[in-house]
Formats: sequence, structure tokens, C-alpha cells
Amino acid sequence: MDAAALVGHLVPAGSVFAFLSEHRREVFPAKMFEDLFPSRTGRPSLACEVAASVMVLQALHDLSDRETVQALRCDLRWKVACGLALDDEGFDPSTLTYWRRRLANSDRPNRIFDAVRAVVAETGVLQGKTRRALDSVVLDDAVATQDTVTQLIAAIRRVRREVPGAADIIAARCRAHDYDDPGKPAIAWDDQAARETLVSALVNDATMVVDALADNEFDDNVQDKASQALALLALIAGQDVEPAQDSDGTDGRWRIAGNVAGDRVISVTDPEARHVHKTVHQRQDGYKAHVAIEPTTGIFTAGQLAKANGQNNHEAVIAARLLDDEDGPRQVLGDSAYSTADLREEITNRGHTALIKPPPLRPPVENGYTVDDFTVDEDSGTATCPNDVTRRITAGRTVSFGKACTGCPLRPRCTTSKQGRTLHLHRHDTLLRSARRDWRTDQQLRDTYRQHRPMVERSIAWLIGPKSRCRKLRYRGVTTNNHWLHTRMAALNLRRLLNLGLTHNNSGWAIA
Repeated sequence: MDAAALVGHLVPAGSVFAFLSEHRREVFPAKMFEDLFPSRTGRPSLACEVAASVMVLQALHDLSDRETVQALRCDLRWKVACGLALDDEGFDPSTLTYWRRRLANSDRPNRIFDAVRAVVAETGVLQGKTRRALDSVVLDDAVATQDTVTQLIAAIRRVRREVPGAADIIAARCRAHDYDDPGKPAIAWDDQAARETLVSALVNDATMVVDALADNEFDDNVQDKASQALALLALIAGQDVEPAQDSDGTDGRWRIAGNVAGDRVISVTDPEARHVHKTVHQRQDGYKAHVAIEPTTGIFTAGQLAKANGQNNHEAVIAARLLDDEDGPRQVLGDSAYSTADLREEITNRGHTALIKPPPLRPPVENGYTVDDFTVDEDSGTATCPNDVTRRITAGRTVSFGKACTGCPLRPRCTTSKQGRTLHLHRHDTLLRSARRDWRTDQQLRDTYRQHRPMVERSIAWLIGPKSRCRKLRYRGVTTNNHWLHTRMAALNLRRLLNLGLTHNNSGWAIA
């Protein structure tokens, strides 16, 4: 009843299914997962190479756990790929959750990606390929964005559920809402006074609960969950509200804040999801997937999923981590999101070359003079404007031309400020000026960037799938979704290698 023996010839040659059928044990050997199951009293009921193969196929075809198990039960290709019998019934979907949790808690959570990367290295397909392209894509979160009222109610319900002693306090002292009901209160939502009364009552309930439980000591088995629930409630109670009109914040009157908090939690269900603006007109909720790609083959060489906002999660910051495993000089390609002075300096210090498109300069006056039209002399600490007026650079890296702009014939093209033109120079101004000058004058640099950009876009399209079906994440939190990203990249790399002619012979992996 072995599926590979009976119907293996039906599986298309060169497909990921056929490859896993023949080579899953070489790519994912059992010893690769030994540390996940340290007990000597038993072994996992699901063979390690089968579990890894199933997770690769799941990521490749973007299936839920339940859909994956159904495919394993009913699709002959899956049975052949995993070495199962025709009448094998598969396993419970929770087994996949169990494996992901084991991997996430290990010291090598992305070992499936690393295993495929080892195959890539052995083939030599990247040998002599000295370019790496950096890019990012926004992935939508798996939960619904919640408004302030919904989040407050959900956060209080979570504290009631996970913090010992909270249920009694909430039952006795909270009056804003019936917290047995997860929905919104029935009020006149078009009445501003009614909305502010409800918001005030919910915020006061939340503040009282946090204050009442802040000093409690919990058992070790509930400490983490209890602390996280209380911290989240405190955050939700403060991020979206401000004192009501004519209130000083001490009388218990609150209203929804007019501005959105910079690091706003958008859902109690997934506290790590964030608002993100990929462009001015493209607004999403979720995470960012940051990737490094070899731009002639489309192979993913590194990746990291991170929160969608925050300085530590900026493209230019994460880019340096994506280049950590590069052991030779590289030409690093990237769009203007990567054109920061700090990243350029880091790339240079590592022996790489930056082929990064600078962002356009925006002059104070349309079609007017930009900062590059001013001559900056760092040795003498001065800057000279297009009208040949020279001023000193202050300790704060500003240059003010002030009265020199009065009556200047070039002023209409330079500034609209009554105080005259002021420059704010970056501490790496020389480096940034040089990058912008090279981009303007070096045709080969621009041609190289434009030559390889299409393959980068194609790789990103592979990552998010046909019709962007993989853009919607299936999991919650950075850790779990980062594991999905690496498994997805591993599956795509494997498929790409097969398209390039991956073979296995006595000497190892090779490209035919």
C-alpha cells in the first residue's frame, strides 16, 4: 500500500512532491531534530522528516493546519512526498501546532530554512554571485483591528480570565459593562456625551483593576500570563484616550484621543500587530517581512519578520542583520528605504558596496534649491549658498543664513521663511551627498540597480503568492509568523532550485 511504489509515477518529475519523496531524509535527517525530544523514554509519533516535509508543503501551498491534514489524507502527491501508505489517515491538526511550538522554543527555530540553505550552498548556485538585494513587504495580520471600546472590554475580560483574584474584584467593583458579554454596550453611539460617559467608565474600571492587582504576587505557573495581561490592560487604558474637555485628568472624565499613538496596539488578540504605512496612500495592519535575495537566481538568502513600525524595526536597521552571514564582499542593492547614512556606513565598514537608490530631496520651494546646491566644507566648518554667502556650521549641525537672504535675488527659489534659509545637516552629510552625487552621475550604477530590480519584485511576488493570497497571515505574534516566513522561504528556495536543475549524485547536491 506504499503510495510511492504504487502511484509515484503519477507525481510530476521535478516537482517539490517528487523531490521530497526521494530526498526528504537527506535534507531533513532525524538527527536534525533530536534536541526537540531530549527524553529517552520515547520518540515523536510523527517521523521528523515527515513533519518537516509536511510543514514545507503547507507553507508552499499556504494551507491551514486542518487543510494540510486533509491534503495529507486525500492527495496522492502528499502521500508520495511524505512516504505514507495509500490508506494512511494522517494525524490530528494540533500536531502541527505542537511541532511549531517545539521549534519556536528551541535554539534553532529556523532549522528547516537552514537545511535548505545548506543545500543551496552545496550546489554552488550562488558561487560567484556577489550581489544581494534587500526589500520588505507588508503582511496583513490574522486578526481584526479593534476600536478602543472593544479593546478595553477584551483586555478586562483577559485579566479576569488569567489573573488570580481578578474575577472577584471585577464582579464587585466594575460597573461600566457586563463583562460576561464580549460585545459592545447598547448605547446611543451617535451621542457624543454617551460615548464619552462609556469611555470614561471603561477607563476607570481598567485603571482600578490595574491598581488593585499591581502589587499582587502570583505563582510561577501563572506569573507570566498574569503580568502580561495586566501590562496590556494598562497600555490599552492609556494609549487611545485623553482627558475630556475642561478636565485635568484627575476627575475620571475621558474621551477618545484626537491623535493615534505612534506604537498603538490594534488588537488585544494579537498585541504585536501594528498600523503600517508602506506608502502615503497604502495603509495596512500587520507586520513587515524583511528579506535578502540573490537577484539573478531569486534565491532568498536571509529573512526576518518584525513589527511593522518602530525605529528598531526600520528597513535600514534590520538590513544589517540580514547581511550578517555574508562572508565576502557584496554589492548591496536596495530602494530608498535603505538609504540611511548609518546603513551605508555599516555596509562600507563590512567591506561591501552600496548600490542603494537615494530618496529624492524636497526643496522648500517647488523646483528650487536643495541642500545639494549648497557647498559644505567640513574642514573649515562652513556652508556656502548659491549666492556665494558663507556661514558657519553650528555645533548642532545647523546653518542659518538669516539676514543674508533679505534682498537676495535668488530668494524666491530658495526659501519662503521670513527668517531666511536654514540648513539642518546630517552628521554623515558628506556620505549622503556622495551617494546622491554618484546616483546622478554614475549611469552604470543606475543601470545595475534597474537590471536586477525586476527579479527582486518577482521574488517578493513569489513570497506573497498568486493574487497575494499569502499576504494574509495565519498566525499571531512575531515569533510564530517569523517561523512561517522562514519555512515559506525554504519552500520557495527548494522549488527554485528544482527549476534550476537540482540533482543529487555521489558527491552531493548539484545543479545540472
